[in-house]
Amino acid sequence: MTARFFLLGDVMVDVTAIVGEPLNYASDTPAKVTIQPGGAAANTACWLAHNGENATLIGAIGDDPFGDLVTDNLATFNVSSALATIEGSTTGACIVIVDERGERTMLPDPGANVGLAVEHLPTSSFRPGDHLHLSGYTLLNAGTRAVGMSALHHACEAGMTTSLDPASAAPLAHDPAVLDAALLLIDLLIANEAEASVLTGISDPDLALASLAGRVPTVVVKRGHLGSIAQRAGAKHETHAIAVRVVDTTGAGDAFAAGFLPPWILGRDLAECLGQASLSAARAVARVGAGPGSVAPRE
Repeated sequence: MTARFFLLGDVMVDVTAIVGEPLNYASDTPAKVTIQPGGAAANTACWLAHNGENATLIGAIGDDPFGDLVTDNLATFNVSSALATIEGSTTGACIVIVDERGERTMLPDPGANVGLAVEHLPTSSFRPGDHLHLSGYTLLNAGTRAVGMSALHHACEAGMTTSLDPASAAPLAHDPAVLDAALLLIDLLIANEAEASVLTGISDPDLALASLAGRVPTVVVKRGHLGSIAQRAGAKHETHAIAVRVVDTTGAGDAFAAGFLPPWILGRDLAECLGQASLSAARAVARVGAGPGSVAPRE
């Protein structure tokens, strides 16, 4: 039976501004502006479906044009929708400023995402052999924390595997212990270097990996252009990043997860899992926007 992937997290629309020079504070800075669907869980769902996997997105949207944009995009990539429409609310949106190095700074407004409730979860569809991937934003938001924990509990009870992406180091730093309960329930943690440091209080990525591997069966630490490292059952592997011209780093981690999960759920070795993840991330950063339908850069 083919595994189905359920992705739970914020659903957003990204307004991306690509700038070629430092921002001119209190004045104008020329930019190339595009609008495209985003949100960590949605990005991973679209990349999975784009690669031929069975993906279902769990989240919330508003009854507005941005919500229509999201649902149309999911249909384009054959992502199954388990989205709740929150009447009178606006779909989450994020201003993304991408600098001349391709690095992004985000200004998110969660919008309808905060309206997601436990009763919106499609837990009756959970079954053994499937996988739940949770974006940490759901747990970082006090209003939706119970939803994320409920989904994890139901997934474990259904015999599914589970994974977590901490999502963002800055909000996590306010209360690193907020993820402690979730770490007890997951099979796989995919964190970036900054998030791993916040979770452990350890700046060295290898030592942070070892510390987290004592709490979660499989741990991955993403190191951007330096590649990634992972540990499972005492075995550690390291993979270099794929050289590519970086246009926009938005969603690189989401694409990385979409590359890692399918071979991992099949029990493949870490070298293969990290290799597929690195390839997926490289495809993402070479384009403007976070998903497979993003804008190809002009030559």
